[in-house]
Amino acid sequence: MTSPKSLSNNKNTMRIIFLFTLISFSTLAQKTENVILITLDGLRWQEVFTGADEVILNDKNYTESIEKTTDKFWDEESNVRREMLMPFLWSKVKHKGVIAGNRSKGSQIDIKNSYAFSYPGYNEILTGYPDEAVDSNDKINNKNVTVLEYLNKLPKYQNRVAAFCTWNVFPYIINQERSGVYVNSADNLADVTGTDKEAWLNELEESVPSLASNRFDFVTFYRALDYLETKKPKMLYIAFDETDEFAHEAKYREYLYAANSIDGYIKKVWDFCQSDPQYKDKTTLIITSDHGRGDADKSQWTSHGKKVPDGGSIWLAAIGPDTPASGEIDFKQQNHQNQIAASIAALLGENYQNGHEIGKPIDWLMRKK
Repeated sequence: MTSPKSLSNNKNTMRIIFLFTLISFSTLAQKTENVILITLDGLRWQEVFTGADEVILNDKNYTESIEKTTDKFWDEESNVRREMLMPFLWSKVKHKGVIAGNRSKGSQIDIKNSYAFSYPGYNEILTGYPDEAVDSNDKINNKNVTVLEYLNKLPKYQNRVAAFCTWNVFPYIINQERSGVYVNSADNLADVTGTDKEAWLNELEESVPSLASNRFDFVTFYRALDYLETKKPKMLYIAFDETDEFAHEAKYREYLYAANSIDGYIKKVWDFCQSDPQYKDKTTLIITSDHGRGDADKSQWTSHGKKVPDGGSIWLAAIGPDTPASGEIDFKQQNHQNQIAASIAALLGENYQNGHEIGKPIDWLMRKK
């Protein structure tokens, strides 16, 4: 028979072990000090998880230079195709982070807003609130408080929140005027870092007009990287646009190349973070899209909106010190776009609120405390 003294000692031992576990997990779950959110406008989950679409790729109405595009992006195996399209996502992020939204395997990320186009989508991503009054892409200042604005009002993050965006509606989506968040978008040259790179990008943007979006995505990227290297923000948002614009123009080759290029930009961001003391092992990247596109009717791959099936289906990936290395989620689960804003704040140890009922943080993005 176990003595009362032994029972007491066992209980004390268990308490010590339990407390040690709590402290260990609490420490583990608070490593993120910086978050970088990256969006690829209108990039379909189908390409993300299975690579180039055989039907669209081989349709001359959509793909210029089919043979060259096939050489670059086609393989009979879908897992190989997706790695050809987005090698960083399917190497580093898959093995060190998590990727969700493969509906063919039961993983679903859906929008909550009923519109399935850009301003409503970005409002939902950034505010956690699918506002039905946000029903156009017009340049109207957003009345809702984004997680960027929320963070920028906290002393710890003040003037350390910024956004670099290709689409020139973002200063209104983020409400730069009210929020105080620095937003650099098309038609907005920069004078913040004072570097030679910034001066060169200003000259480039003025002299080389984009054939797809308001400006080239690579200009947005290099502006963001210059800012990241010099100003060291704690919250950075980078919003790319060419995937959506090329899709609307029914240019599948260019659409694929845009996705492939952005994957390379994301790798450069991650590589820089892993080389810099402020960001190394302290930074979480979240990568997603604002809406989906048509698929059941292949001609609708160029479109989205409430009347287009799959228009509300998106995907999401993350990598960072607090995100489990779960890889691709290949089981049934349901999450929504309105959970992203609260997840960003939770990763930083903040409880984001904006006066509306917002989505809860996504549990599988963070290790349990």
